[in-house]
Amino acid sequence: MSTSLEGRTAVVTGAGRGLGRAEALELARLGANVVVNDFGAPGRDGSGAASAAPADETVAAIVAEGGRAVAHYGDIADLDTAGQLVELAVEQFGGLDILVNNAGILRDRMVFSMTGEEWDSVIRVHLRGHFATTRAAAGYWRDRAKREGGPVYGRIVNTASEAFVGGSAGQPNYAAAKGGIVGLTLSCASALARYGVTSNVICPRARTRMTEDVFTGTMAAPEQGLDPLAPEHVSPLVGYLASPAAERVNGQVFVVHGGLVAVLGQPPVLARFDTAKDLFTVAELDDLLSPFYADRTPGDGYANVAVLGLRHGD
Repeated sequence: MSTSLEGRTAVVTGAGRGLGRAEALELARLGANVVVNDFGAPGRDGSGAASAAPADETVAAIVAEGGRAVAHYGDIADLDTAGQLVELAVEQFGGLDILVNNAGILRDRMVFSMTGEEWDSVIRVHLRGHFATTRAAAGYWRDRAKREGGPVYGRIVNTASEAFVGGSAGQPNYAAAKGGIVGLTLSCASALARYGVTSNVICPRARTRMTEDVFTGTMAAPEQGLDPLAPEHVSPLVGYLASPAAERVNGQVFVVHGGLVAVLGQPPVLARFDTAKDLFTVAELDDLLSPFYADRTPGDGYANVAVLGLRHGD
């Protein structure tokens, strides 16, 4: 099936730089009109001269390649602003077909040192931001499906992280937000399928301004050749998931980086225990669970740290 996005319109959040910019450019190359969101409007530099906002720079890059794009500077965690994103897509390009939620921030710290503001800000931008834009887009697609009497074209691509499945020690706020995004994605996949909308989530490993302090040492950028952590390794998967070719892909979680795409599966049930009576007692649970964990490697549980070791070619 076709991967062309000609005639489609996409919204990409956090698209002024890094991963979001690469995704917006990829969608435009596939033919989509793009609403480029990034927080921060145009301003003035130290000399008083006008300075372009990051969203404007991405728009200019898309236009220079022959595409169509418009900038949006609002806070996507605000419900009214999220609604305005959908309205802008409809006003400028006649509709909305694709939502790529990418915007995010980092406030890394160990849980015992984390402030309330550091927790709240990361949860707000990542999790509430995904919810706000999804709510607006889903409402638009539902209403359109009702008017047209059947399913419409809708694609949601959300952004989580391996931190949610690996349990990143110094990122309790980020890991919690990304785990919430996976839950949101799966819920939307079930709820919106009847309207023709798919909802999937990617866990990208990419070197951006947000992650420049994360990927250092042995994961530093090479002096020559394409960086294995370049955002351009991620954007083709977003393009595919946004396309007609991915109509049967729904409720999926992908890890993507450096020439590798991994599909995560269902968490296995490691063991099952049934009470011998009508109700468990603490003593019975001790008799059942303690021997089970005595034979297991410490830390071997729900967290899948093996995914952190995935490399292209291994």
